[in-house]
Order: sequence, then C-alpha cells, then structure tokens
Amino acid sequence: MRDRQEFASEMVQIKTHSACRKSENRPKSILAVKTSLTAGFHFDYGITVTTEFSIDGMTCSNCAQHVTRAIQSVPEVRSATVSLKNNSAVVRWNASENIPAVLRAVKGAGYEAKEMNHSGHATTHNGWQLSLWIGIVVTALMAGEWIFQFGSVRWFQWTSFVLAGIVQIFGGAQFYRGAWRQLKSGSSNMDTLVALGSTTAFGYSTWALFSGTGGHLYFVEAAAIITLISLGHSIEGRVSDRASGALKSLLTLAPQTAQKISRTSNNDKIVNPSPVAINLQPSLTAVHEVPVSELQIGDEVLLRPGDHVPVDGTVLEGESAVDESMMTGESAPADKKPGSTLLTGTVNVNGRLVMQVTATGEETALARVIAAVQYAQTSRADIQRLADRVSSVFVPIVVIIAIGTGLWWGLAPESANKIHGLLAPFLWHAHVPSGIAAGFIIAAAILIIACPCAMGLATPIAIMAGTNAAAKRGILIRDGVALEKAGTISALIFDKTGTLTLGKPAVTEIREIQQARFKAKDLAAAIARDSSHPISQAVAKLSTEKIHLENWQEVRGSGIEATVLNTAGKIRLGSLRWLGANGIDTSKEEPFLAKWTPQGATVIGLAVEKNLLALFAVLDTIKPDAAKVVKQLREQALNIYMVTGDNGRTAASVAAQVGIAQENVLSEVRPEQKAEFVKKLQASGERVAFVGDGINDAPALQQSNLGIAVSRASDIAREAADIILLKSEISGVPEALGLAQATLRTIKQNLFWAFFYNALGVPLAALGFISPIFCAAAMGFSDLIVIGNALRLLRWKKQNPSRP
Repeated sequence: MRDRQEFASEMVQIKTHSACRKSENRPKSILAVKTSLTAGFHFDYGITVTTEFSIDGMTCSNCAQHVTRAIQSVPEVRSATVSLKNNSAVVRWNASENIPAVLRAVKGAGYEAKEMNHSGHATTHNGWQLSLWIGIVVTALMAGEWIFQFGSVRWFQWTSFVLAGIVQIFGGAQFYRGAWRQLKSGSSNMDTLVALGSTTAFGYSTWALFSGTGGHLYFVEAAAIITLISLGHSIEGRVSDRASGALKSLLTLAPQTAQKISRTSNNDKIVNPSPVAINLQPSLTAVHEVPVSELQIGDEVLLRPGDHVPVDGTVLEGESAVDESMMTGESAPADKKPGSTLLTGTVNVNGRLVMQVTATGEETALARVIAAVQYAQTSRADIQRLADRVSSVFVPIVVIIAIGTGLWWGLAPESANKIHGLLAPFLWHAHVPSGIAAGFIIAAAILIIACPCAMGLATPIAIMAGTNAAAKRGILIRDGVALEKAGTISALIFDKTGTLTLGKPAVTEIREIQQARFKAKDLAAAIARDSSHPISQAVAKLSTEKIHLENWQEVRGSGIEATVLNTAGKIRLGSLRWLGANGIDTSKEEPFLAKWTPQGATVIGLAVEKNLLALFAVLDTIKPDAAKVVKQLREQALNIYMVTGDNGRTAASVAAQVGIAQENVLSEVRPEQKAEFVKKLQASGERVAFVGDGINDAPALQQSNLGIAVSRASDIAREAADIILLKSEISGVPEALGLAQATLRTIKQNLFWAFFYNALGVPLAALGFISPIFCAAAMGFSDLIVIGNALRLLRWKKQNPSRP
C-alpha cells in the first residue's frame, strides 16, 4: 500500500481489525486503494477476467439474489451481477477463474448455470418471453367462461383442459423446473408454492373432468395463476432494473474507440494518416482511431471537445475544462492543464488535450468504482438476516397450513363455512366452492398468497437503490452494512486538517531563531519532502535544495526526525508539544504563537538536538462549505465534535469559524488518542461516525461505528473507511447520512409491508375470502409495491429539518 516500510506493521494490524468489523461477509480489502482518489482506484485484488453465464430457473428478483450470493461464495469471485431480465450473470474474477466452482455453487442453490455466448443469452430471454405471451393469449381465450357463461358447456371444458395444459407445459415450465431443483437441493422457494398451487387447481379440475363428477372446473384459475405471476415478475424485472440506473450509466461512460497519437521520426513515412492532425510538430505526428482495448500504458491519446476520456491518464499538452460529474458528483467542470489527472468516462468540454495513458481496463478509476458499487448492491445488511431466517422456514410451514386447511374444508365443510359466515358481515361476501373442490381451491389460494418474494426483496432492492442514489452524488458506500450503520449515527467527529480545511496549507511566515550549517527553510524542506502530510508538503515547497538525510522517520501525529550525513545531531520538524517532550525549549516564542494561532494557523518548529532553529506559521484555509455542513448536521440532531493534533488555540479558532462548540473540541491529540476519544463517546451510548483523510485518522476510522474518508484521503484511511466521498467538499457527509437514513427507513417499510401482506393474506385465503386468481395478482402487486417504494430513493433530495 504505502511505500515506506515503517507503516507496514501498522497496515497489517489495520487489515486484521478490518476483517473483524461488524460485517462478517466483507472481504478484507474491498477498498484497498493504492493511488489517490483523484488519480484512480486500485484495489488489492486484480480483476483480470470477466465471464458471462446463462442462469436457468430464476423467476423473480429474489431468485436473482439467491444466485448472486451463491456465486459470490466462490473464493475466486470478485463480484457477480445477475440480471433477471436476461437470465444471465456477469462474473468478475480476482486472479483466476474457477468456472466449475460457480456452476456447482449455482446448482447447489437450486438453479442451473452454463457459460454462454450472446446467442445463448438471447435464446434464454426470448424463450421466457414466448412462454409469457402464450399464457396471456390462452388465459384471454379461456375468459369466455366468465363472459359467455360457458363454464358448464362440455366442449368448452375440454377446450379449457387443452389450453390450460398448454400453459402448464410452456408457461409453468420455469416454475416446475425451479421447484424440482429446489427439491433436489433440499430446499424450497417461491417456485415451490406457485407450482403446487397451480398444479392443485389443474389437477383437481382434470380429475373432475375425467370422472364426470360435475361442478365448476378451475382450468382458467390454474392458467391465470401462472400467467399473472409470470407477468408480475416480468414487470418486476424491468422495474427493478431502474434501481441499478447509476451503475448502468457508469457502465456506458467509457467510449469504445480512442484517437491514438503515433509519434514518428523525421525519416519515417506516415502510413494512412488520420485527417485529424495535431498542430504541434505535424510532420512527426499522426492520429489513428483504435479500439480502446488496444491502448497500453504510455500511449498518447488526442481528446477533442466533446470527447469522453477513454482510459485514465495524465495531461501532456493543452488546457481545458473536463466534466467529472458522473464520477465525483461535482457539477462544475474541473480545469485541466499539463500534469492534471484525467479519469475514464469524463467529458472534455471545450479545449484540445493530449493525454498519456496511465491505466487501462480493470485498473481504471471507473472500473474500480463500478466494482465497488456492484459489490455494495449485492451485499447483505444485518437487518436482512431476519427476513432470511423467516423465509427459510416459511415455505414448509405454508405447505403444512395449506394441507391442513384443505382437509378442513374438504372433510368438515360445515364448520369451515360457519366461521366464514360469521366473518363475512365484517369483511365481504365471497363465493366459496362446495364439496371437495373447496379443499383444493382454498389450499391453492394459500400456496399462492403466501409466496415470500416481497420479504426477500425488501432489503436488497432498497440497498441497490440507495447505493445507486449515493453513487450519482459522488458517494461510494462500501456495502449494505455500512449503509445500515450510517442510518443510526448519533454523533459525528471531524478531523481538522484536510477535512474541515482544504488540506492545502501554505507557509505564511518563517521566524529564524538560530543559524546552522544549512538555512532553516532548506533543512525544513528537505526533511519534509518525503512526508505526505499536508503541512509537511507545504514546508517542502519552501526550497528545492537537496540535503542527504539518514534515518528518516515520521512520528505519527507529531512530526519528522532524521540525521544529516556525517553529523551526529538529530533534526526534528514537528509540533511544539512534541519538540517540548524531547527537551527543546519553545516557551520564549509565545509572541509568535499569539500572532498566528488566533488566525487558525498551525505553528511548527525546526530543531537540531536541543536547539530550536526556526518556527513556521502554516495557514490552511477552511473549506467554504464547512460551516454550512456543520449547521446541517446539527439540525439533524447530531452531536458534532472536532479532534486535531494541532495546538489548542488553532483548534479553537477553526472550531469557532465552522460552528463547533468549544467543549466539543479535542486538540493536541495523538492518533491513538483519537481512537480513545471515539471509544469514550461509544461508552456513553453514542453511535459515532468519524470523518478524516490522513494516516493519523486510520485508528479512529477503524474504531468508529462508521468511518467516512474524504477525497484525497490516504491509502490507510480509505482502507479503514466505510464510506468514501469522491468529491472534495464535505457536503457529501450530510447527504450520505441523510440518504442512509432514508434507505434504512425504506428497508423497514418494505419489511413491514411484506410481513403484513403475508400475515393478512394467509388467514383470508384460508377462510375462503380471496380466490386463487386474486392471490396471484396480489402476490405480484406486493412485489411491485416493495420495488416502487425502494425506487423513491433514486429521487431522494437532501432535507434540513431536525430528526425526531
């Protein structure tokens, strides 16, 4: 991860803790980012292969979730995207692919998978659509039973038998195959209930037709059950695709071709030059349109106004504005000049640029964001475990209830009709079959109305919609557990430098106290040059003088120390508190401190051995939206705190400017003390979110209930965080928390509706108040309600009223 060996042991500890976080299903390094967020994501695992499978046996979004979890249980799999609409799965692998393991995992879940090409993809999808349309046409023809009162006409009964049989064979094939696979794997699902319910109605009607017992036949009901449920799931698949709209938008951002620049020598002849030419050195340059897949690191690419950036790269020539809104959520285009970073899929607005390729394929920032969003969408939240436990035992219980109720209506119709009659005045009068038919038809109604599809969809569809809504705003959420935790936060802690401030400090004044072998600014710049801390980088800009250092070491949260070649004295650059702890007297410099700390400046010292050489006042500008964000968070009834390793007066000045109460400010703290402060708040009953961006923040990010890393965060900070803000402003913090609260609220609403639907529907069906056809329609409608409720998250807007 980081280059310096001194952080290796620290990273091992953090990764070990990360594996033991609240989410047991989270991989250890889901967001181990090796380069700056502005330069692109780079995960610890390499994604080298993408494989597409056809999946047989899926009939609803719940099935797609089961298949997704089965595929992701294979160790080599990085992510899996399962499409109910196309009956397919796209699997991305880590280092090697294990297709047989995926096939076994899917089969173990009760479905069938095979590696496929695009023709197989189309055949599977069209076959399913053909079965649906057969069911619709046949059911419409059989509706003559109601329109023309043909129900007791013998020829129509035989015609209905043939037509219903066609629906059972073609339309019901998906459900019967799915039920059989579930039975072979020792489990059951919605397919089991649909197959049993439809077969019960069709089987009883066939027996009654052939035996000549007379009475009403339920062929139209048997066909309508399969047709309505198939239609409902077809609509469900199309509607639920909207929940992954942001992901689909990301997938279409990268162009298919690029304008590759070929550099030639004066003696080389340009073959088939493109009509597009670069003005600089035209005799040495040609431009060719090539597939993006052919680009390699180091290639040069021409970007004209309106072009999408094909891969990650760095600007070599030209200046322009680039629209990065789809990647970062920033509405204003970013200015680009030589040395600036370009991200895949962003749009060159108004200038001509020449870029050099720095990453291709799965190594680009866009690919990493897509992988992270895909993982988040298919992850599970803790609240889903309740639905999983209920669903696992629900189907067998429903079958037992259906059998018992069928026997009750068939063997003791008097008592069943008596209870039905007692409740009818309070509900509604319904036509109940007579005789043995009542037992079969009411049992079929129970089997259909009890399908737990909505219960299984309640959580994953909300997580999918919530993570997509977040991605559109430049908020990358690690997984469903992080989204769930974000909805329960009661206190929030900000780090100061780089979080509440811009993280681009500058040295405003140098006070030289003693003369030494080297100038103070040269020595300070040399020792600060290898540190990534923003204050160190500000000092490093003071001079380009090269001074050979030995035993360089960064003391986390305090400063830097080293020795100069062939000298015995130790040089230290860091906080005055740290210098004082090492026996260096800084008490005489109080006037300098009094001048700058009220302005929010950080004062650091440079010392050799026990001698203080110079003081540096480093001023970091507060982010323009910091005060507004703090106000919004306080209006959400959150307790806001700030921690910093800076001195008390500087911390107090920054806190006053952004609106944080002085009693909620903790200054001059070491990194481990930040984590201890988080523990202290947690012990008092708070659920704590920590917002930071540096190496110093990693322990606190890890300890907090929710870690939020801002743009340009250090590698370790991103590794420890649950949420990453891809844009530099911290306005994403209240957005992320507000969206998480809305998502958690939606999950609870969906679960309530799903439980309420089954709790109400089963008794009504058992007492004969709803028919099998109505049950089939109601089951599909319940799925659409759950999906529709989740889709509201895509239109979520940040609001400022206080939370109850």
